[in-house]
Amino acid sequence: MNRGSAHVSSWPQSLWLLIFFAALLWSGIAPKDQLTWFLETVPAMVAVVLLAVTRKRFPLTPLLYVLILLHAIILMVGGHYTYAEVPLFEWLKEPLGMTRNNYDKLGHFAQGFVPAMVARELLIRRRVVPSAAWRNFFTVCTCLAISAFYELVEWWTALLSEEASEAFLGTQGYVWDTQSDMGFALLGAIVALVVMGRWHDRQMGRIGS
Repeated sequence: MNRGSAHVSSWPQSLWLLIFFAALLWSGIAPKDQLTWFLETVPAMVAVVLLAVTRKRFPLTPLLYVLILLHAIILMVGGHYTYAEVPLFEWLKEPLGMTRNNYDKLGHFAQGFVPAMVARELLIRRRVVPSAAWRNFFTVCTCLAISAFYELVEWWTALLSEEASEAFLGTQGYVWDTQSDMGFALLGAIVALVVMGRWHDRQMGRIGS
């Protein structure tokens, strides 16, 4: 058994799957808007399929599995309530002096943070970009591209369905919502590279390529 396979067998896969599908089941029970729920949670569903398909031949670091699970849960919570009506962030509006529910900003921060770690692991382990500086540059560019594409999906959804567009976009009347969403994704990517880099490197050193 190679180092990668041994590492995969040590990861508590059943617990990961239990948490994922329990959260997905909860999220899908009487969501605020059925179409919005599907649009928000489908990336998490796609991710779990990809992880299952690649688990044996290219196992990821434990850190990455945890981050992907957390990101999936963020998507599921947003899908259940819609991003503009998540109760905790609704409650935080008054004590923090906010005029809108900012759960969507957490979602877009994660949209930069987690893909940055995924891109970093792929670039390092596949030896795509040897230079750390260029690797960080391409990682940030990848996250911005993902964020921009997501904003395009929101726009296309608004054009196709007026009924679902407001819940899915979650702009809450904020004229700079698209730009701030991408800004939070950019911030998430940068924070991930700065804060998680050494920890991530240690785990990749143990897993091998």
